[in-house]
Amino acid sequence: MKKKNCFFMPDTNLIFLFFYISLLNKALCIRISTQISDPIVDSLDRPLKSAVFALGSFWRSEAAFGCINGVVRTSAGYAGGIKTNPEFRNLGDHAESVQVEYDPRIIGYRQLLDVFWSSHDSRQVFGQGPDVGNQYRSCIFTNSTEELRLASTSKEREQLKSRSSIVTTQIQQLGMFYRAEPDHQKFELKQHPFLLQLIGNMVEEELERSALATKLNGYAAELCPLRTQKRIDSRVNEIIRKGWPVLKDI
Repeated sequence: MKKKNCFFMPDTNLIFLFFYISLLNKALCIRISTQISDPIVDSLDRPLKSAVFALGSFWRSEAAFGCINGVVRTSAGYAGGIKTNPEFRNLGDHAESVQVEYDPRIIGYRQLLDVFWSSHDSRQVFGQGPDVGNQYRSCIFTNSTEELRLASTSKEREQLKSRSSIVTTQIQQLGMFYRAEPDHQKFELKQHPFLLQLIGNMVEEELERSALATKLNGYAAELCPLRTQKRIDSRVNEIIRKGWPVLKDI
């Protein structure tokens, strides 16, 4: 199934920022580092958990979780099928999925389920929006008995919201999660070169693992909570005023 084209319509401030950055580069000859260290470093006192969901195109799915407080990293990938080493053009029976790495001291699995339900139409059959096919199905992949219990309870609650249609979401034990090709990681962020420039033009591997890039991926898709969206706008504006276009944290 061919992907739909994605368009990002920035607000007036973002258009101004892009134009102003271009002027700064030309007028001040600012040198931008090619690599910026990730401001969030995992350690033994910061144990992370992971959860995997399928809710349509993984481009938007990855962005939907990126700005959530407590989410450290996201990865687009494939899950739910039996094919070994699936590829974008040859998925087999896998679903496009997102792996969410999160800090359980800040956010719990229940809250991730809330994001899952609110970020797609769980009642649409065989796809999401214009993306039609088995690879776009709705599915919660569970890692434990507790996750299965929470997922099942949340599905029942979602069904009770309306009895006129059936929630089509599947709940399935997670087998193997296969990371998607680099082109599909942080896809929404990559559509906006000026944001990539602001964080120092990270190399691909660093970009995929970056907590900062994870949040900006949600920001680029305009899927952050309003308060977070405004906070990032403020940080970007601050950097522009200082004339040093490298964003290290938000």
